[in-house]
Amino acid sequence: MSEHLTCEVLVVGSGPGGYVAAIRAGQLGLDTILVEDGKLGGTCLIRGCIPSKALIEAAEKYEQAITNAKGSSEIGLSADSPILDFKKTIAWKDGITEKLSSGVAGLLKAAGVRVVSGWAVFENAKTCLVGDDKITATNVILATGSKSVALKGLPFSKNGKGPVISSTEALDLSEVPKKLVVVGAGYIGMELGIAYRKLGAEVTFIEAAKTILPGFDKQLSAPVSKWLRDHDVDVQTNSFAQSVSAKGGTHTLTYTDKDGKDVKLSCHKVLVTVGRIPNTQGWGLENMAIDMVPENNGIFIKVDDKCRTAMRGVYAIGDLVGEPMLAHKASAQGEMVAEIIAGKKRSFQPAAIPAVCFTDPEIVSVGVTPAEAKDKGLAFTQGKFRWAANGRALTTGTAEGGGFVRILALKDTGRIIGIQAVGRHISELSGEFVLAIEMNATLQDIAGTIHAHPTLSEATMEAALSALGHPIHSV
Repeated sequence: MSEHLTCEVLVVGSGPGGYVAAIRAGQLGLDTILVEDGKLGGTCLIRGCIPSKALIEAAEKYEQAITNAKGSSEIGLSADSPILDFKKTIAWKDGITEKLSSGVAGLLKAAGVRVVSGWAVFENAKTCLVGDDKITATNVILATGSKSVALKGLPFSKNGKGPVISSTEALDLSEVPKKLVVVGAGYIGMELGIAYRKLGAEVTFIEAAKTILPGFDKQLSAPVSKWLRDHDVDVQTNSFAQSVSAKGGTHTLTYTDKDGKDVKLSCHKVLVTVGRIPNTQGWGLENMAIDMVPENNGIFIKVDDKCRTAMRGVYAIGDLVGEPMLAHKASAQGEMVAEIIAGKKRSFQPAAIPAVCFTDPEIVSVGVTPAEAKDKGLAFTQGKFRWAANGRALTTGTAEGGGFVRILALKDTGRIIGIQAVGRHISELSGEFVLAIEMNATLQDIAGTIHAHPTLSEATMEAALSALGHPIHSV
């Protein structure tokens, strides 16, 4: 029997933007309904951020075990040859996502949010159908996220059973492919490609740009390039994947190399990671009288600094509204919108949003880079501290690879405008980096803050001292 539900806030999508918005709205006493077609948690928790980091961690442990088995451990460890039960690895990964998804369900329940399972299709801006049920809301928060981009000549195989897969299927393989081709050497492709190399796959990258990780400057990507060379990973830049053919149980990828020649490459799986686009199709967006951003072929929903769309009482957050398409941006917007609906004065004007790439080594970028500062005509100074000079990095065996922390600050005031870093486990410092910029910290503030010894965080202090012209543990 169909129902007609009403609420003050309707949230569509339970990713890191949607579920945070729903929880906060519930906490503020707003009658809230959340609609989700799949598992609670969305792409990030179920098919992206969390499962990929679990796979990366498993790959790291397996590589360390292989190193110990070869007797090449620098700290004198040796062990029998490890055996990888990949199905068990995937099951462990799935256990983590299930636990977190259940946790989201518990948080929503505690906040008094009603969860409706199914696909929402809007009849108009404030009313949608979910199966036979109708939901009418005073306020709507659109949080439908994004999906992987497919290439014309490389359509994704149905159910991930064929040769061409997206990042979603790459996290659910039943076995490690012997030969893996990754089309796209951005952060998603690099993270998964490196993980599968550690798990024993032969990996080749096909990248259309001139360099890997085109979103990061060369200083930051250089240590990752070194890791790829040291681990016999083939990287073809200025190259374009064309098609995949199958014959006799094997697959062949054809790509055009930098010289314009067609090259054929034998492989078992082709992982396409050339970007993501917002989920704007199939749920009635065309019935909501909402404006789209003219740029980027109009794929993003146009919002103001409060995430309000052109339709009163309809908000859009996260990947739907443009770059950066990051989970933590979506969460911040979701919380903000819930508070705006509750009557609080808020706007989305972050000083910086951290970008983290979980490669080996990891990369963090917050604020402006040297190139961006020059383009803006800013007079700045910068300081750098090498990861190899950090005591904690040395004692944990993570100092190799050319990592560093780099700080940029305005010359006249010393206010920090950008921090970039590359190094193993450097992602754990991203909070300190973005907090420094958000709080308008100066070089003197960071240099004068006593950092615990020995910790990785000392590298931030040392970089600030370097920018001030009197480094202590570097020359």
